Amino acid sequence: MISTGNDIVALSAINAARTNQHKFYSKILTESETPLYNELSLAGIPFEDFVWLLWSIKESAYKFLQRHDAGLVFTPVKFVVKELHLQPAYIIEKFDGITEEGAGFNGYPALTGIVTFGKVELHSCSLLYDKLISTVINDTDDFLNVYWGFKLVSDTAHENQSNEVRQFLIERMKCLYGEFDFRIDKNKNGCPILFKGNEETSVPVSLSHHENIIGYAFRG
Repeated sequence: MISTGNDIVALSAINAARTNQHKFYSKILTESETPLYNELSLAGIPFEDFVWLLWSIKESAYKFLQRHDAGLVFTPVKFVVKELHLQPAYIIEKFDGITEEGAGFNGYPALTGIVTFGKVELHSCSLLYDKLISTVINDTDDFLNVYWGFKLVSDTAHENQSNEVRQFLIERMKCLYGEFDFRIDKNKNGCPILFKGNEETSVPVSLSHHENIIGYAFRG
C-alpha cells in the first residue's frame, strides 16, 4: 500500500496531570499496550510521554490508512501498538535546534514499533525529544525512502501553521527535485496531495502541526 502518515506532539502543550488519569489515557491505550511502558520507564521516559507517543503512532497510522479509506474513523483503541523498541542505552535528548530533516532514521535515536488495525500491520519510527514527539508510519520496516522533517514556528495560529507546513514541505521538494511549481491540495478523502504544476503527482505526503511545531513526511 503506497501511503505515508506522520504526527507531531508538542510536549509543552500537554496536560501531564490529566494525561496520567486513567479516565483519560484509557481512551488512547488498550490494556495490552500498558506493559509496553515497562522498558520505557527504565529509560526515564515519563508515563505521560508514553501515552502521547502511542497517540502519535496511532494518529500517524490513521493518516496512512485514511488515504485509501475515506470512511475511516479515528478511534485510538482500535489501533493497537504490538511492539515498541528502544535503542540500547536510550536517553531522551534535548532538541535545541529550529529545524530537523532526514531520509530514513539511520543515525537517529528512533523508537521503532509495530501497530495494527484489524489485519493490517504497519511500522513506526518515532523521535522523542524533551520538547516534542515526531512519528512516521510505513508499510515496511525499511524507512530509507521515507523523508521527514519538523521545525519550530513562532506563530501558532492555525492558518499560519497550515501555511508554514505546506511551504516547509515544498521547500524540501524543491531541494530534492528542482525549482518546479509545487503546490499542495487535498483529495476527496481529505488527505494532502502534491501537485507539480497542474499535474497531480503520485508522491504520498502527510502534514502535521501542534502548538509551535510543524512537520511533514513523504515517500520518495
